[in-house]
Amino acid sequence: MKYLDASKDPHAARDLLARIRREATRPWVILEVCGGQAHNVLRLGADRDLTDELELAHGPGCPVSATPARFVDRALAIAARPGTIVAAPGDLLRVPGGLGRDSLQAAQARGADVRVVYSPLDVLALARKHPDRQVVGLAVGFETTAPTAAAAVLEAERLGLANLTLFTSYFRLAPAVETLLSSPGRRADAVLVSGPSAAVVGLRPFAPLAEKYGVPVIVIGPEAVDLLDGIARAVSQLERGVAVLENQYARAVRPDGNPHALASIDTVFEPTSAYWRGLGSIGASGLTLRPRFRRFDAAARDGDALFIPAVASECRDGDVVAGRLSPTSCPAFGTRCTPAHPLGA
Repeated sequence: MKYLDASKDPHAARDLLARIRREATRPWVILEVCGGQAHNVLRLGADRDLTDELELAHGPGCPVSATPARFVDRALAIAARPGTIVAAPGDLLRVPGGLGRDSLQAAQARGADVRVVYSPLDVLALARKHPDRQVVGLAVGFETTAPTAAAAVLEAERLGLANLTLFTSYFRLAPAVETLLSSPGRRADAVLVSGPSAAVVGLRPFAPLAEKYGVPVIVIGPEAVDLLDGIARAVSQLERGVAVLENQYARAVRPDGNPHALASIDTVFEPTSAYWRGLGSIGASGLTLRPRFRRFDAAARDGDALFIPAVASECRDGDVVAGRLSPTSCPAFGTRCTPAHPLGA
C-alpha cells in the first residue's frame, strides 16, 4: 500500500510541480511514450500547471495508436466471414480503418460477431467454448501483454485447438524510441519510457539511448505522480547538462526485467519488422509467431487474403504518435474528429 499511496499522493504531486516550475529555466520538449501516463496527467489537469517553459509531446507507446489503420481494415475483413468470432480489446473497437471510417464497433452493429476480451487467455476460453466456430483474437500491444498471448498459444498447442488463431500487432518499444531520437528534426530533449514495458524487458534495451543520442531517458511508472517525478528528473538532468538513464519505477523495474516473461516471449515469438502508425516500417521492432506456432497465426493462415494496401487519410494521428503534432493543433480536432466519431486512433 505504501507504493500505491505514494504514487497517487496529491501533496507529492504539488511538491513535484513546484520543483519543476522552480528548476525549468529554458524551453524543453519532453517526449512521453505511454498513452496511459498521458491519460492520467491530463485527467488530473497537471499539464496545465506545468511551467510554460515545458512542452509534453505524446509518443508511440499506446498500442491502439501505434497499430496502423490497415490492421483494422484486415480485422474488418475477418469479421465479415461467416462462422467467425473476432475477439478484440475494447479500446480497439471504435478505431476506424483506412478504408472509409468503418470500425469494428460498426461491424458489430451490422451483425458481425465481435466480442470484447481483456486478454488472449479470454480468446482461448472462447475457442474452447465454441469448437464449431473459428475464433480470431486481435492481439495488440507491447512486450507488456505479449507473455499472456504466449501463454494462450502454448495452451492452445497443448489442447490441440484447431479453431484458434491470433491476428497480432505486437511492438517492441526500444526500437521505436531510437527511431524517434535518430529522426531528422528531432524535437525531444528528453524521453519518458513506459515502466510497464520496462518491467518486462528491463533497463538494458534503453540504456544505450541516453549516451548515444545525448538525452535523458527516464523509466517511469503509470501514475500521475510517477509522470511528474519523471518530468522533474528529466528537467534536473537537462538543466545540469546531463544525459543518463534513470529508473523512477524501481518498485517494478529491474535491470534484467522479468526473466519468466521474457522466456515465454522468446519461446513463442521472434523479432520482425513492424509497421507503426506515423513511423512507418522499423526493423526488428515487432514480434511474430515462430514457425512452430504458425498454425495459430491468422495472417500466415490467410496469406494474401488479408493483404490490404495502406490508403491516404486526412487524419494526422501519425504525426501525433511521432511527437510532431499536438492533438489540439490538428485542424480536424473537435470538429470533424470527435470522441464519438474519430478520424483515427
